[in-house]
Amino acid sequence: LKFGGSSVGNAERIEQVIRIVKNESVRHQLVVVASAFGKVTNKLEQCGQLAGNGDYEYEKLLKKIETLHMGIVRELFPLQNQSSVIADVKLLLNELEDICHGIFLLKEVFPRTHDYLLGFGERLSGIILSSLLNTRGVKMNLLDARKLILTDETYGNAQVNKEESYARIQSVFNRIDGHAFVPGFIAASPSGKMTTLGRGGSDYTAALLAAALHADALEIWTDVDGVMTADPRMVSQALPLQKLSYEEIMELSHFGAKV
Repeated sequence: LKFGGSSVGNAERIEQVIRIVKNESVRHQLVVVASAFGKVTNKLEQCGQLAGNGDYEYEKLLKKIETLHMGIVRELFPLQNQSSVIADVKLLLNELEDICHGIFLLKEVFPRTHDYLLGFGERLSGIILSSLLNTRGVKMNLLDARKLILTDETYGNAQVNKEESYARIQSVFNRIDGHAFVPGFIAASPSGKMTTLGRGGSDYTAALLAAALHADALEIWTDVDGVMTADPRMVSQALPLQKLSYEEIMELSHFGAKV
């Protein structure tokens, strides 16, 4: 099950995700993949740009990122479970602050640093969502996608070594008990440098995992009713389509459809 950024955009939507996963976990062994919380990757991109330009405004944006994540933890976790999650989140936020400060001092964002910066969104959401699922009674193993998916060092749009990635995925999953949570979008090169699979790469993460594990199904969950006859923001009479063939979806994708 893969959940995009808009599906985990706020506490209310995260509650829906928890309900979906909990219901499915009774019937199936699950691998859950999630994106960064809504718009966080865009905010991280902005942080890098501002810091690279020597603009102190990046600090305000970092504060907004911290407020969002801490707010979700305080709203969704019972009081007795908050401290350990807050400690883990704070550790990552401190690392993020250090990276941005380094960019600010150098006045430049190198491609490798850019990938490392953008990956914080999925790492943060992974800690919070997997911990929340465990708190709600779904045994969830948080796995590091960087140890599962191997790529080259084409930063920003890394190419996946499928054969080696599949072998790693299968080896790790043979040793775990219960369900698994894997942050989307991020991967690593053979030397251990963090890479990303390109924007929207969480879908790709989920597809790689499903293929490697011969999953019965791959479900991409989103917060809209389905694929529409037109963009509902532009055409008010747009209707959800009941079904689409793979061929039709492929043709849509070739012409740049967002879904």
